[in-house]
Amino acid sequence: MPESPGGGDAGAPPQTTELKRPHTDQNADEKTDADPPVLSKNAQKKLAKQQRFEAKKAEKKAAAKEQKRRDVERKRKEWEDSLAGVSQEERAKLLESRRTLRKERMEKRSLEKENKRERLTVAREQGQNVVVDLQFSHLMNPNEIHSLVQQVMYCYAVNGRCASPAHLWLTGCDGEMDSALKRIPGFDKWIIEKENRSYIEALCDRKEDLVYLTADSEIVLEELDLKKFYIIGGLVDRNRWKGITLKKAQEQGIQTAKLPIGNFMKMSSSQVLTVNQVVEILLKFLETKDWKTSFFAVIPQRKRCQSDSEGNAENTVEEEHEQNDGVTASKKKCVEEIPSNS
Repeated sequence: MPESPGGGDAGAPPQTTELKRPHTDQNADEKTDADPPVLSKNAQKKLAKQQRFEAKKAEKKAAAKEQKRRDVERKRKEWEDSLAGVSQEERAKLLESRRTLRKERMEKRSLEKENKRERLTVAREQGQNVVVDLQFSHLMNPNEIHSLVQQVMYCYAVNGRCASPAHLWLTGCDGEMDSALKRIPGFDKWIIEKENRSYIEALCDRKEDLVYLTADSEIVLEELDLKKFYIIGGLVDRNRWKGITLKKAQEQGIQTAKLPIGNFMKMSSSQVLTVNQVVEILLKFLETKDWKTSFFAVIPQRKRCQSDSEGNAENTVEEEHEQNDGVTASKKKCVEEIPSNS
């Protein structure tokens, strides 16, 4: 209860004072309560920009859906035309060939899924533990929560493709974040640790092995230790919550560290990366044992400033980065495929 002008409940003004209040003031109060808050010019610009972004996004989605429908219709017509222009014998051969190819694709896909399940199961016992801390959902708006859920999907997809994947944890899966995750197709079948509790509660017997990865830490991470649990803050902060993960780790008395990005490249702005970028860097390092290769393969060109002396290395890395862009485009598809038969 907010304090009264007199300094608490005991100092509340007597009722007679309220009765003598001018009628015009009451009307002004009623008008103030009824009128919506007026946005500043800056807030209006941001709102308009967000609305334009959402409208453009919806248009792109509708256009992509329509293009997909046209492609399906075109391929169907081409197939029907190819059958109509041949004899019955050739028609039978084409149909049999198509059935064989479809069967081979399904068998190959089934084998790939089985191999992924085996790798992820082994990682649960032997892999590097990587934790995504999802206890920041109360600080994010619905669009930011959606963005974080997409990043989590990407993490699971890219991890499933690794020859030696990590073992992923999602902690603090509660409230709106939990609801959003459960809307992912097949999420309940993911080979992953899902905890409604915080990592401090879920891993209370391993507190000395917890390491929070934050760009604000003064400790540089040199190597990955299989005994450690590396924690990544699940926060799409838009620069509103600087230093929040470091403060949280310090209050909990757990270790912190930052990726050695500054040792190998200059960032164009902040060294803060998305959750899936950090996970991909860790996975790449587990594969290559080389931080520089890992950073250049994952961190987008727009986020880094490179000197002329790295020109030769840049050409090689850019080829790898282009391949990585293609991989990123197929992540959502992979996420939906992996759990379907898990």
